[in-house]
Amino acid sequence: MEKVRVSDLTKIRTGKLDANASSEDGKYPFFTCSKEPLRISTYTYDCECVLVAGNGDLNVKYYNGKFDAYQRTYIIEDNSNGKLYIPYLYYFMEDYVKELRKQAIGGVIKYIKLGNLTEAVITVPSIDRQKEIVEVLKKVGNILENYSKKLCQLDVLIKARFVELFGDPIKNPKGWEIVTIGDVVTEVRYGTSKPAVEGGKYPYLRMNNLTADGHLDLNDLKYIDIPDDEIEKCVVRKGDILFNRTNSIELVGKTAVFDLPEDMVIAGYIIRVRLNERILPEVFSQYMNLEALKDILCSMAKGAVNQANINAQELQSIKVYIPDMGLQKQFIEMKEQVDKSKVITITTLKKLTFIRNICYNNSKDF
Repeated sequence: MEKVRVSDLTKIRTGKLDANASSEDGKYPFFTCSKEPLRISTYTYDCECVLVAGNGDLNVKYYNGKFDAYQRTYIIEDNSNGKLYIPYLYYFMEDYVKELRKQAIGGVIKYIKLGNLTEAVITVPSIDRQKEIVEVLKKVGNILENYSKKLCQLDVLIKARFVELFGDPIKNPKGWEIVTIGDVVTEVRYGTSKPAVEGGKYPYLRMNNLTADGHLDLNDLKYIDIPDDEIEKCVVRKGDILFNRTNSIELVGKTAVFDLPEDMVIAGYIIRVRLNERILPEVFSQYMNLEALKDILCSMAKGAVNQANINAQELQSIKVYIPDMGLQKQFIEMKEQVDKSKVITITTLKKLTFIRNICYNNSKDF
């Protein structure tokens, strides 16, 4: 089978708009570095294509129709004279994005250079074979999507139960005491700026290890060495809160509870927060990941689209309500039960992803 560069089969363009150009009542998708597209009232493109986020999460999407795109989104269209089936390219890029993440450059925000895309080499069987491969991968993908939806539904259930127990965080209909985050912390510290090293002693948590919905993702974990006399400044232990202080505007403020038994070290773009006894870590993290709080975080960080920042002082100025401790514990018990279902679902997802990867790799030899 023929192997060719992606640039020999496609035309690659970049978006033109700023990430702030979105409109809540927009008619068309507006693709940015976020996993979910925003909306916009105008469109610039009308085509079948593969979209690759040029920075941030570096995710990949397939789309066919009218849309607009953020200036750091790559738009890849067919230019092969009938040799390439665009959905086949999508599945290739969805797998190849792992390599793109390794090649990405930059410090806080990782970027894909155009050459990372143009020089990628893709195996190109006949069009009919490409379509067969796509059908196989699509079927496995549909099963994966169903389980992913189930996982999202469990997260929605937790958020709904949170608001049911404690009330809207802005309106505070239950009349809980309102304080600032600074009133409920015992310590707030930045992580280390030291680089990761091969064979380091400690697992090294960076901002990509925190998900947008408040979980830890250890799939791309680095390691680091820290002198014994510095470790207490940047180590995280079970029960600590992790707050992503610097990221793109859509992702700044990601918050998660560190719930693992093994000590790890955090990078400088994460703030370690230790709470006093007034609010439980899981309750605090869930509060910070509510949509209303994400809106507050975005408004605080506006003005720096490519590298938004919320410092420790700004974080501590945010208001938080203090629910009854009995209700806090009731929420934790409920969440633990839902988390058991999530573990089963996540385990199934991992198995399905493994199967999908085998299908993809085998499909190259069809």
